[in-house]
Amino acid sequence: MKNHALEYHSRFPKGKTKVVPTKPTENSYDLSLAYSPGVAYPCLEIEKQPDLVYEYTNRGNLVGIITNGTAILGLGNIGASAGKPVMEGKAVLFKKFAGIDVFDIEINETDPEKFITIVKALEPTFGGINLEDIRAPECFHIEKTLDQSMKIPVFHDDQHGTAIISTAALLNSLVLTGKKAENLKVVINGAGAAAISIAEMLTHIGVKHESIYMLDSRGVINHKRTNLHESKLPFVRKTDAETLEDIFPGTDLFIGVSVANVVTEAMVKTMAEKPIMFALANPDPEIPYPDAKRARPDLIMATGRSDYPNQVNNVLGFPFIFRGALDVRAKVVNMEMKLAAAYALSELTKIPVPREVCEAYNEVEIRFGEDYIIPKPLDERVLYHVAPAVAEAAVKTGVNQVEYPGREAYVKFLESIMAQQKEPISALEI
Repeated sequence: MKNHALEYHSRFPKGKTKVVPTKPTENSYDLSLAYSPGVAYPCLEIEKQPDLVYEYTNRGNLVGIITNGTAILGLGNIGASAGKPVMEGKAVLFKKFAGIDVFDIEINETDPEKFITIVKALEPTFGGINLEDIRAPECFHIEKTLDQSMKIPVFHDDQHGTAIISTAALLNSLVLTGKKAENLKVVINGAGAAAISIAEMLTHIGVKHESIYMLDSRGVINHKRTNLHESKLPFVRKTDAETLEDIFPGTDLFIGVSVANVVTEAMVKTMAEKPIMFALANPDPEIPYPDAKRARPDLIMATGRSDYPNQVNNVLGFPFIFRGALDVRAKVVNMEMKLAAAYALSELTKIPVPREVCEAYNEVEIRFGEDYIIPKPLDERVLYHVAPAVAEAAVKTGVNQVEYPGREAYVKFLESIMAQQKEPISALEI
């Protein structure tokens, strides 16, 4: 696969994205409209009425994917340039799944305050900012500061994407197990951006904050620990448990956002009745799927892998969240919008799956159950469920800056956008 991937990325034109004109440029008059002298007219209109930038430019459909390369997709701090293929890949997903255009921007700056200054200065270009692959704990401060100081939505997908998809998966797991959120004992292995965001979202669907036990690389965050970063302080628990094995017995829900092979079959056997496990370390989960299911046949399990049931894939979230936010020109992506996305994904899972989706996954039938607790990434219906839910939540919470046309009209608008998408040649055909 390595050679195929390298050839795929290096084939002309290099990389995975390019800029394509959206207006005719066939003759001299077209060019006079696109640039001088015609371009002066929209410039002057925008000068008089700044919001017209959304009428005369691509800003309303343009997202900036911005990184400093400090936490790249399981590869770590490999630098801004080395992270560019990932940002281009994310741009491809935005375009394919939601028709959103992207400029990827890789910034050689690891100082959080300087990074904030750079990103804030880019605000006139974009309708929204997707922060990507920025290490914890700096990412918390960066996102919070930009969110408060910019008038466009700022969303750090590493924090919130996994949280939204995991919350959707848990909502459906609770239906299947008959458990109540408020009665769960939750163990989260990992204390970075995703872990903390997951914990926050879980409390918004009824999980008790004090019932969430979190572990970092040094073990359980308990009352004996010192020198903890402020982001971990809310998760200090009074317990003598120090290791993952210590805290595992009686766990209803285990969420791993850490490293491979830290959970054993023996540990899984100690979980509560009808346990739930989201082992999301990539590319290998905290325990292999077959091993976990062998230990507890009653286990509902999700991973980050596509070759096992219930893939927790962030592509189920960010394209559609930004689509809904952009189309009502939301100023932020707030908790209500994130929860709306999670509930929309949860509800879609219960609706019969179309034949073409089953065929895309070589399945005769896909139906709601322990092997299908979240939608499939290639299910085109996700756009038409999640984006309207996010837009409506923005309107209900008053963070929108333009009117929402209503769900029926909005879905027709989304259909028109997606009709314009053209599928590039498959990598398998190269």
